[in-house]
Amino acid sequence: MSFQQGLSGLNAAAKNLDVIGNNVANTNTVGYKGSEAQFSDVFASSLSGASGINVGIGTALSKVQQQFVQGNIVVSSSPLDMAINGGGFFRMTDNGAVTFTRNGQFNLDKNGYIVNAKGDRLTGYAANANGFVNTSASTTLQISAADISPAATTTVTGLVNLDSRDSAMASAAFNIGNSATYHNATSLSAYDSLGNAHSISLYFLKTASNVWDVFAGVDGVQIGAAKVGSVEFDGGTGAISTAVGSATSFPVTIGAPVATGATTPMQLKIDLSGSTQFGSAFGVNSLTQDGSASGRLAGYNIGSDGTILGRYSNGQSKTLGQVVLANFTNPGALQSLGSNSWGETLDSGVALVGVPGTSSLGILQSGALEESNIDLTAELVKMITAQRVYQSNAQTIKTQDSVLQTLVNLR
Repeated sequence: MSFQQGLSGLNAAAKNLDVIGNNVANTNTVGYKGSEAQFSDVFASSLSGASGINVGIGTALSKVQQQFVQGNIVVSSSPLDMAINGGGFFRMTDNGAVTFTRNGQFNLDKNGYIVNAKGDRLTGYAANANGFVNTSASTTLQISAADISPAATTTVTGLVNLDSRDSAMASAAFNIGNSATYHNATSLSAYDSLGNAHSISLYFLKTASNVWDVFAGVDGVQIGAAKVGSVEFDGGTGAISTAVGSATSFPVTIGAPVATGATTPMQLKIDLSGSTQFGSAFGVNSLTQDGSASGRLAGYNIGSDGTILGRYSNGQSKTLGQVVLANFTNPGALQSLGSNSWGETLDSGVALVGVPGTSSLGILQSGALEESNIDLTAELVKMITAQRVYQSNAQTIKTQDSVLQTLVNLR
């Protein structure tokens, strides 16, 4: 029986070395999870055998168990590289076949889909043209390279200070081309329905104590033949007066004609709320508008919750999709499929899909990768131990052979 015990020990040690060697070979494999060989003792079945005097007949490999502990996270240079900090797997699909992986090395294929080295596509929640994410069902994630649509300017908001020391002038004297006929002016770019930029100018002319007329122009041409509105300030506070009977008519909506093929005239709401009239020089504290030109995709980044945010050349941003993760009640029962991926089994339970950072799912780190969780030092120590075990079992076979040889030599 010692031959059988020694032989089983040799086989077990060889299997253990196979597992250790595989771990060592994958030390640099991104997202790799190390395995551990688990053994059990073996006894011969005997209905009449007395308990307590049976001698085992060796050992057997009972299971190769993968260890899904966290690996170190390192920085990478690609914005599509992702590391999972915590539980969960990336959910991949290849023509409908779903697999799971911890390897976050992704890139774009020719059609804009996010894929791994095998060409499997990453899944998540898709976003529509307006950037709203549909969380009802996961699908393959595709980065659209289409230009972002322009947004026509509808509101211009100004926050200015007008100098109370300026002398009043006649409103009828205003001439957009003569700076001597108004006190101050400011301008900004606004956008029509096709994303063309237009220079919108505001001209301020003091016509009476604490009263200012406001004129407007588009691309250097006066809008209308008269002022677009007036604003009156409180002589005690310098703030805009909204009392009954005051000359204040803002906010006002003006029509700015354009000749670019876009909707004309542009309807612009001019709001000067918060402006002041103090005894200091004219100043523009804020001048904003809510439109934008069309923009090309300039880059993207991925948030900790998996949201893919596209950045465009016009300064705008838009959600392009959201990465989802999947986890299992018993991830140790997943089937290894090679290429650093796993498949769902009956013992693993069904995949629990959700947004990173929720439930048992970890968070994502963009521009980073999860290294193998192999401790190379520990594996080398295990290798030495497995080698000694192999040598020891070989020695038991050698010893049993010597005993049998002695018996054979008896005459």
